[in-house]
Amino acid sequence: MFDSLTEKLTAVFSRLRGKGKLTPEDVTTSLREIRIGLLEADVHYKVVKDLITRIRERAVGEEVLESLTPGQQVVKIVRDELAATMGPERVGLSLDHRPGVIMLVGLQGSGKTTTAAKLALKLKKEGRKPALVATDIYRPAAVEQLMILGEALELPVFSSQERTPSEIATCAIEWAKENLRDVVILDTAGRLQIDEAMMGELREIKAVASPDEILLVADAMTGQEAVNIASTFDEWITLTGVILTKLDGDARGGAALSIRHVTGRAIKFVGVGEKVSALEPFHPDRMAERILGMGDVLTLIEQAEERLDQQKAEALLHRIRKHQFTLQDFLEQLEEMHKLGPLSHILDKLPGGAKLTGSTQVNEAEIDRALAILRSMTLEERLKPSIIGGSRKKRIARGSGTKVRDVNRVLTRFDEAKKALKLIEGRGGKGRLPIDILNS
Repeated sequence: MFDSLTEKLTAVFSRLRGKGKLTPEDVTTSLREIRIGLLEADVHYKVVKDLITRIRERAVGEEVLESLTPGQQVVKIVRDELAATMGPERVGLSLDHRPGVIMLVGLQGSGKTTTAAKLALKLKKEGRKPALVATDIYRPAAVEQLMILGEALELPVFSSQERTPSEIATCAIEWAKENLRDVVILDTAGRLQIDEAMMGELREIKAVASPDEILLVADAMTGQEAVNIASTFDEWITLTGVILTKLDGDARGGAALSIRHVTGRAIKFVGVGEKVSALEPFHPDRMAERILGMGDVLTLIEQAEERLDQQKAEALLHRIRKHQFTLQDFLEQLEEMHKLGPLSHILDKLPGGAKLTGSTQVNEAEIDRALAILRSMTLEERLKPSIIGGSRKKRIARGSGTKVRDVNRVLTRFDEAKKALKLIEGRGGKGRLPIDILNS
């Protein structure tokens, strides 16, 4: 996500930081490169023009030219203006009614059905009682797909093959009231392209459901086309916000940077993976920092607090301090890390993480292989690694579909991890570990 744009901006800022004082010519040259980078990232040309104008107005003033750290000042200005372009602040859901009604709209293939499930899971974790509603009676297996997702999340799914989409919405809301569900998520039908029949149907659903939120689900990989789609939907049915999907793919970022500025509608969530947990709130300021290669540590911490087992973390700390770190702990920590998503996503949220990903070529398959090897061991072997001899290694390799050298590699890395933990504990008096520092 944004890799190319981040690389170009980082190169510009590196040159600026090397200068003790900036001239108007330095600013002009840098802005030209920033403009090219934004256009190559498929940002709407009007957005680029306005953004560059605002940056120029601030960058050529005394605030920068007379500054002792002009490079840093320019970075701050670009960060502020990028965030302002995407919205002044995070905009959440407004669910004023009981049940609150969320209507998801968009073209076919944008990921509406999966997004409906992701949104339902997020609301469920927040203590709400959502219900999913299948109003897409046209796409083959659309209802079945939502049923499968609902069952996996242990959430009810309302559907009917005998009713029209607007009738389904009406009945679903009444059903939700009777069954004490406080949020209804309507998964509407999409088309390959916008047409009057589609919009007419959406207007009918809107009229009977009176939704609190009408959210466009748009594919971030379509770039500026996502902006055009958002504008058209807004003209027909008046959107309240946007959910961008596939932002973890090869998207150049143009849609994320353009939609708010062009349509006036806030991006409320972004999809960053296929798992139902891969939906993140959209924070303009944090996204601006990620684009500039500053990472997004706050989101990473929030995800860790939400998904990781704090009791396990405390128990692990105790064992580390007692020099009792085992392969069982090693396995549990790898499994805990997986809860945060692919390692590349974690690195993307760390300052400079994009550079790290590019230089080390993070291999998710390597982690999966290590997990398979650890799971193929017996509990006794994980608790007492010293008993793992040649015959046991062969058995573990067969059980995990790997080779003995792969087993040896995992054991070697485990030994290295133990040594590193001892070094960390040996520093700083009482042996404060990184997790202690975060919690203090």
